[in-house]
Amino acid sequence: MKRAVYPGSFDPMTLGHLDIIRRAAPMFDELTVAVLNNTQKTPLFSVEERVNILEKATEDLPNVKVSSFSGLLIDYCRDNGFHIAVRGLRAITDFEYELQIAQANRQMSKDALDTIFLTTSLEYAYLSSTSVKEFASFNGDISKCVPDWEAELIYQKYGYR
Repeated sequence: MKRAVYPGSFDPMTLGHLDIIRRAAPMFDELTVAVLNNTQKTPLFSVEERVNILEKATEDLPNVKVSSFSGLLIDYCRDNGFHIAVRGLRAITDFEYELQIAQANRQMSKDALDTIFLTTSLEYAYLSSTSVKEFASFNGDISKCVPDWEAELIYQKYGYR
């Protein structure tokens, strides 16, 4: 069985994330979207909320599972039998950052974890969770960034709905 993990904070999940999930899912028998509990950041949504959002967004994809983890990706992958990680790339700056992490993960996992990169579809190349939060915090239009139902949840977090 070909299994892969797509790790990230997903705070919030964007249409760019969903694009990567939808494109990666057919490549594997099972794709697990793994929500990172990053204790270095103050998230907009709790881990549980992010898991629920991703489960709703991927409910039509039978081979996609959603879970969460804390700590190092290589430990999560070792503990759960993953040998492939999927990452999305928007720009050269993403590549430099992601390449360094992929190389470190491969080295530290004793060659047990490879990373596959998918380039973001052009219509989502500008998207980031950070920019979505910034627009939403000023009640800006995020309808082209996230599903409508998720936009309502984001606006609620900022007290606009």
